[in-house]
Amino acid sequence: MAAAPVWSVDPRTGKQRERVAAEATAEEVGRAVAAARDAAPALADRAVRAAFLRTAADLLQEAEDQLVAAADAETALGPVRLTGELARTCYQLRAFAGIVDEGAFLGVVIDHPDASATPPIPDLRRYKIPLGVVAVYAASNFPFAFSVPGGDTASALAAGCPVVVKAHPDHPGTSEQVASVLRGAAAAHGIPEGVLGLVHGFEAGVELVKHPLVAGAGFTGSIRGGRALFDAAAARPVPIPFHGELGSLNPVVVTEAAAAERAEQIGTGLAGSMTLGVGQFCVKPGLVLAPEGAGGDRLVKSLGEAVGATEAGVLLDHRMRDNFVAGVRERAALPDVEAPVAPGAGGEHTVSAGFLTVPAARLAGEGEHDLLLEECFGPVTVVARYADDAEITAVLSRLPGNLTATVQLSSDEAAGVSGRGAALIAEVTPLAGRVLVDGWPTGVAVAPAQHHGGPYPATTSTSTSVGGTAIERWLRPVAYQNTPEALLPPELRDANPLGLPRRVDGRPEH
Repeated sequence: MAAAPVWSVDPRTGKQRERVAAEATAEEVGRAVAAARDAAPALADRAVRAAFLRTAADLLQEAEDQLVAAADAETALGPVRLTGELARTCYQLRAFAGIVDEGAFLGVVIDHPDASATPPIPDLRRYKIPLGVVAVYAASNFPFAFSVPGGDTASALAAGCPVVVKAHPDHPGTSEQVASVLRGAAAAHGIPEGVLGLVHGFEAGVELVKHPLVAGAGFTGSIRGGRALFDAAAARPVPIPFHGELGSLNPVVVTEAAAAERAEQIGTGLAGSMTLGVGQFCVKPGLVLAPEGAGGDRLVKSLGEAVGATEAGVLLDHRMRDNFVAGVRERAALPDVEAPVAPGAGGEHTVSAGFLTVPAARLAGEGEHDLLLEECFGPVTVVARYADDAEITAVLSRLPGNLTATVQLSSDEAAGVSGRGAALIAEVTPLAGRVLVDGWPTGVAVAPAQHHGGPYPATTSTSTSVGGTAIERWLRPVAYQNTPEALLPPELRDANPLGLPRRVDGRPEH
């Protein structure tokens, strides 16, 4: 039986563009994983892999016009957005190259023997080594930054782990082109092309996470799909870490004082954030707690004017469009839910942005309105109007884990004049991996201090998929005890021949 074809589809028309590949069989997945395993020794030299990452960034930028055109044809995200995303991706690759050069990620710790300690301390030397082959599951909404060349791939390669990517069906052609560029970068440094494998198809993704040579996995996508793969990773004879980003509501709390002070500014900012990229960001604010009364009314009015002026847009595929239209229709039909600007179908291939309002009391206890506490992918948000702080607490207490939580404060609250700002930050901190004050969550900076993760179902682990510490997911620590100097890895020798930052007998050395 012939393998099913993989087609590139134009989301603006729903029509097939070209056949770009075939769904991988279990045997083909196995060959890709074996080739990745065989390529691992070529990544052992940190200088080589840092140079590889920089060359990958250079070659991606050289192919910018071609890659952006391919991604736009498959995602309808637009050249401006995609050009920026590719630049972000290249920056991320170079940032990881810098991390590899520095070497602090190895976590070198040396404790010399101390017979006077209780119990006595032998000679102990600890550092981190690569896990092995990493499976990466590409996201639909970021064909560069969270796909073949994205953060999971970049951080795994930086750790010294070869990668096999399961391409997303919304941009298979782009995935093939990017993989070719990355393999060219590998070849330029004598690294086998198998260091970056690419497979297509749902069954291929399942086979990949089950393969005995795969040592870890990174995923960005839906709760349903991510949980299925997470369970498969845990059910293996030898379970593996599965770092999945699954879904997030990203709540926003607007205090009464903030609404009184700058309702129009908040409403306009919210509109821009929830409609950015046609609402297809994992950090889109999907639930907003806004006060009843005049300030909240002004906020809703400003939000309505801004959202109402937003043009209809194309979602990544027609399945997502159908799910969005059905999802907002079901939510809008709930009792006491109103749609000041109705979201839904904007045309045969587009959707219109909008928002819903509901009394916060409707969300304070279990019931049919629980649907409003679930992520709806696309340009829609829910504004829950609260009567007092007790209703804020009641709603927040019912939320699952999130990537972000945002508080909008008045100038006095932000300055700490009252204790309200600190109290509210403390209340939302357990809900999310990133807490924002007087900003909007869309936009995730690639920076050492960044954390893009959160309590389940935002992610399945406590790690981040953005920022320098994402590399930690693909490493495991090893300690050597009483090992002769000549037999130690160079990273752990007293002379520090590689010039690594480390901690020796409790003191940092640089």
